[in-house]
Amino acid sequence: MKVTAEHNERIRKMPFSSVYPHYLSKVEKKGRSKEELHQVIAWLTGFDDNRLQELIREKVTFEAFFQQADLHPNAHLITGVICGYRIEDIDNALTRQVRYLDKLVDELAKGRKMEKILRVKRNI
Repeated sequence: MKVTAEHNERIRKMPFSSVYPHYLSKVEKKGRSKEELHQVIAWLTGFDDNRLQELIREKVTFEAFFQQADLHPNAHLITGVICGYRIEDIDNALTRQVRYLDKLVDELAKGRKMEKILRVKRNI
């Protein structure tokens, strides 16, 4: 599936606060916690709970959300298909970052172990 300019623009303008409740609902329905969701978001973005709540209150767009984020250096290890798009093939950086977050939330909801979600490498 090809990502269009219109799709990228829609994601850019979308408030993070409008999607966050869906993330929370999705993980809680599957027995995961708000704390685990925040851990995943913190890993990807560097935002602590207080900063995350500020961004939600301010109703920042995904563009502003990711502009302020300190993206984890292992974020590029997030691959696969989410919402019909192969993450590693998305050219637009912002859309790819939003899909990283979508993928992490999906993995959390599916019961994946936190160490795998957070791309923790084990020493053998």
